This record gives sequence, C-alpha cells and structure tokens, in this order.
Amino acid sequence: MQRSNFTVVTEFTFEGFSIFGWQHQLFLFVVFLVLYLLTLASNVIILTVIYLNRQLHTPMYFFLSVLSISETCYTVAIIPRMLSSLLSPKKAISISECATQLFFYLTFGVNNCFLLTAMGYDRYVAICNPLRYSVIMGKKSCIYLASGSWSIGLSTAIIQVSSVFSLPFCDANIISHFFCDIRPLMKLACADTTLKEFITLLISLCVLVLPMILIFISYVLIVTTILKIASAEGRKKAFATCASHLTVVIVHYGCTSFIYLKPKSQNSLQDRLISMTYTVITPLLNPVVYSLRNKEVKDALLRALGRKSLS
Repeated sequence: MQRSNFTVVTEFTFEGFSIFGWQHQLFLFVVFLVLYLLTLASNVIILTVIYLNRQLHTPMYFFLSVLSISETCYTVAIIPRMLSSLLSPKKAISISECATQLFFYLTFGVNNCFLLTAMGYDRYVAICNPLRYSVIMGKKSCIYLASGSWSIGLSTAIIQVSSVFSLPFCDANIISHFFCDIRPLMKLACADTTLKEFITLLISLCVLVLPMILIFISYVLIVTTILKIASAEGRKKAFATCASHLTVVIVHYGCTSFIYLKPKSQNSLQDRLISMTYTVITPLLNPVVYSLRNKEVKDALLRALGRKSLS
C-alpha cells in the first residue's frame, strides 16, 4: 500500500528485553555474559586440545574444529550487541550495521547446519563402511565438505540480506527482537512482503529440512548397521560414537525449525526466548557435549592437564 506521508527509517531500535525491569535486565546481562565467556573459552579449549593431539587429527575432529570456529563467530555476531543493549537505554542500530549482523548471523548459522550434516555423513561412513573410511573421508573430501558448507552459508546470507534490505522501511523502526533477524525486519517494511516471505520459506526448507532429511537417512542406515553387530559391547561403542552428534542435532534443529518453519506468530516474546536457545545455549552445548560425552576428548584434555587418562 502506498503512503503519501512517511518518514524514511535510518536506524532501528531493538525491543530486546525492555519489557523486563532494570534489575531483571541486569540479571540477564550477567547470565548471558557468563554463558558467552564460557562458550568462547570452551571452544578455544576444544580447538587447542584437537590441535595439540595427533590422535584427534581425524575427519570427525576436523569437522568439530570447523564447527567450533563457526559457532564462535556466530556468537560474536550476536551476543556482544545484545549485552550492550541490556545495559544501554539506547538500543539503536544503523541499517548498515543491522544488515552486517544479519549477514554474519545467516552465514555462520547456515554453515553450522550443513557442518552437522557433514558430521552425520562422517559417522555413517565410519560405521557403515569402516574398511573404506580412510579412502572416502580423505583430506580432500573433508575440505570439500567444509568448503561447501561455508559456500552455502555465504550464498544464503547474500540472497537473504539483499532480499530483506531491498524493502522500504518507513515510520516503524522498533525490531521485536534482540538482534536483526529476517521475520522481525519484514514486519517493519512498508511494502508487500508476500514474495519475500515465500523466498524465505523456500530457503528455510532448503537449509533446515534438507539437512535434517539427510541426517535422518544417515542415522536410519547407522542404526540398521549397529543392530547387525553381534556383541552388545560393539553395539554400545557404535552408539556412543554418535550420541554427541545426535544430541547437538536434536537441540539445534528443534529450536531453529520451530522459529523458521512455523506460521507467523504474534508472540514475539516467545520467539525471543526460543531464539535464546540457539543463539546463546546451543553454541555452548556443542563443546560441552562433545567434551563430556567423548572419551577421546576427555583423555586428551586430561593429558594436557598432566593427569592420567580415563580407563
């Protein structure tokens, strides 16, 4: 609908958690800051342990290293701005800064989705085709899979950012979120967004549903193979190698799918609280799950600390 009188928006303001009082916002600041520092520290520890231990120089840990780097960049793109917004009464962000934040958020977020898919494929080859594992998952294959994940993330970000910021923004400038995300931004556009929303839905299906289907197929084949293993100890060991990855996949895809594949919601606070799960908690969950549930990583960490390995 055309508007004769309107004010062109030059900056946005985050609504964030302003509905809470100052004391609650201060509490959230402390909680998010601690989680952010733990995320950075745990990812650095994972990267250091993998780098220093030649036993961990395998495809599985190569992908875990790339995921740790991506998750770190992902949190850096969102959380520092969110923390400053919790302390500052002025929660404004320029259009160019907003576009930059959305670009990096999508690049690393989509990259994470396809890295988890590559890790699922790695587990499939390791369990279902162990004799050819070193041939199939060679250095070149790993680099191609990781590069492909980064390329898809970068391409998705370019398409989505160009699509969203080609819209006119006028009058309304309060983003009902704590960072620049696609749907909250589209709500502020003073133009018809039907086509843009359809493009976003198609892209969401490609970057969320397609990886989920591929991971699901991998695990169907993995479970089928594991059930054919004669010894109970062998089955237990095979399941243990997949447990960490499967835990992270369920949490990651569960939350992101709820936000991006569900119909339009008027409950923006609920969306913000769910978004906290995959922007604040999941990046910390990845290194914690992989370190606590993985004997090789725990042994390597204990050796780095000068202690005996777990028996």
